[in-house]
Amino acid sequence: MNTSSAKVQLLWRVAAIDTLLIGVACSIPALSHLLAWPLYWINPMLLVLLAGMFLVGDRRNAYLLAVLLPVVSMIAVGMPTPTKAFCMVAEYSTVVFVSGRMQAWNGRFVGKLGAILLAMLGGKAVYYLLKAVLLAPAVLVSTPVWVQLVVVVAAAAIYATLMELKTY
Repeated sequence: MNTSSAKVQLLWRVAAIDTLLIGVACSIPALSHLLAWPLYWINPMLLVLLAGMFLVGDRRNAYLLAVLLPVVSMIAVGMPTPTKAFCMVAEYSTVVFVSGRMQAWNGRFVGKLGAILLAMLGGKAVYYLLKAVLLAPAVLVSTPVWVQLVVVVAAAAIYATLMELKTY
C-alpha cells in the first residue's frame, strides 16, 4: 500500500472516530434525562476527550475535539450553555496542552499517570477560574468536589494504564 493511500485510510479512521465521539457527546444530555441521574457528575465529555486522545493519539486532533465536543453539543442539543461551553473548551484545551507538554518532556518529572492527572487538575482549575469570572453570581461548584476528584483520579488511572498497554 502506498503512503498516500495509507494517509487517506488514516484520515477516514480519524474522521470516523471523531464523528462517533461527537455523537456520544451529543447524546449525553438525553442519556442523563433517560437515566434520571446527573450524568454530568462524572464529566462525560472529558472522558470522551480522553477516549479520543487514546484512540487517535494526535494532539492536533485532540485540540479539535476539545473545541468540537462542547460546541457541537451546545448547537445540536442546547447543552451546555454558551458560557459553560466556552469554559469547557478552555478546560479541555488545557488538558490537551498540559498532557502534550508532559509527553514532550518524555516523563522526566512524572510518569503517564502523573502527566494526565496534572493535565486534568489543571483543566479543572482553568474551568473553575473562568466559571467564577464569567458566571460569578451562579453556583460555582454544582458537582461535589469529592466526586470530581474520584472521577479525575479514576479516569487518569485508566487512561495511563491503557497508554502503557498501547502497542500501536
